[in-house]
Amino acid sequence: MATVNTYLNFNGNTEEAFNFYRSVFGGEFAMLQRLKDTPDADKIPAGDKEKIMHIALPIGGNMLMGTDVTAAMPQVQFGTNSSIIISAESEEEAKKLFNGLSAGGNVGMPLEKMFWGALFGFFTDKFGVHWMVSYDYNRPQ
Repeated sequence: MATVNTYLNFNGNTEEAFNFYRSVFGGEFAMLQRLKDTPDADKIPAGDKEKIMHIALPIGGNMLMGTDVTAAMPQVQFGTNSSIIISAESEEEAKKLFNGLSAGGNVGMPLEKMFWGALFGFFTDKFGVHWMVSYDYNRPQ
């Protein structure tokens, strides 16, 4: 069965927020990737290169994940700064959950293979809830 985690978006202070969360929960980041480390880093404005593309902090059996919203993107507000992320156990499960939950909603990014080794997409369902669906091709079986 798929795992459900929380994904938070911040207007440029993700690193500060996650260092705070780590100070409370303890542990180490499972992932910390900056925008400068992405394949299209040469297209990113200099002021955004150090911002967080993806960060993950294990908490119990779940992950608290996040990203920075750059100045070129719509800034987040309370209510639009979080998503439920589903980590599927198979490509088929990811497609089923994505297609089922996004029905009648608004797809922001279709489910596609990404450079970091995952099948990934996001949408807002017909009730206004933000979702991300991911299947990691490199996950232990």
